[in-house]
Amino acid sequence: MPLLVDTGVLYALADRRDAWHHRVRRYLEGTRQTLLAPVTILPEVAYLLRERIGTHAERALVASLVKGEIAVEEPTARDWARVEALMDKYEILGLVDASVVAIAERLKLDTIATTDRRDFSVVRPVHVERFTLAP
Repeated sequence: MPLLVDTGVLYALADRRDAWHHRVRRYLEGTRQTLLAPVTILPEVAYLLRERIGTHAERALVASLVKGEIAVEEPTARDWARVEALMDKYEILGLVDASVVAIAERLKLDTIATTDRRDFSVVRPVHVERFTLAP
């Protein structure tokens, strides 16, 4: 089963100064799960890497994608409808986080690797009582 990741986890993994860096790194080193990134998080991750760390960090993300170290999941038409419903129900959710939830629900994943406790802890997914938020 893949490990669904959000923007914060991929960013923290790259930025040694990030408060989540060591926790994320230890957690990911302890799992053999394939990292699965919704395509919707990639522009956000790329922007943060480029702006806060530099072009080399953004290029390292692309290299990881090329090598298959991070799998990418595209939202389906049904996912987009669910994104809209989630954004209507949870004002706190934007498109990116709602897409992570919609993909998690479709794939029946109960864990999201995230640094965003505020948004994801509020959501009540359709397939489980609540998400397990890691690390």
